[in-house]
Amino acid sequence: MTSNISYIILALLAGVCLPTQAGINARLDLWTRAPVLATTISFAVGTVGLALYALLLRIPIPSVAGLSVHPWWMWTGGLVGAFFVVATVILVPKLGATPMLALIVAGQMFVSLVFDHYGLLGYQVQQINSLRIIGVFLLVGGVVLILKN
Repeated sequence: MTSNISYIILALLAGVCLPTQAGINARLDLWTRAPVLATTISFAVGTVGLALYALLLRIPIPSVAGLSVHPWWMWTGGLVGAFFVVATVILVPKLGATPMLALIVAGQMFVSLVFDHYGLLGYQVQQINSLRIIGVFLLVGGVVLILKN
């Protein structure tokens, strides 16, 4: 368990980033008046930051020769991320942080059950069982309670 503590802390910090990023990007949208443009600026700043960090750490660029052994869809992660960020820019001023993130987590849980069950995208197979389904439905029940308030 001790070795997992750093991963738990990292996951919690990543969770803190979601509503923070959504609020920051929604504020950027007030200036740009275009969720896609706000997201583009956000991604550009993030790309520059990551490129500088990679240069600082001297992370080597992988060989193009080994590219053919990887699936084509590995390039789509940035598009999925861009959709996610645009969606949060649109949703956070309409729903608020808590309902938005509760609905996002519910969507994540549903698709995660499917990804795990079938081992999609390289996930380790974990069969859907009644406890996992009950857990997701309890989460959705929490979403409903949050949205009713």
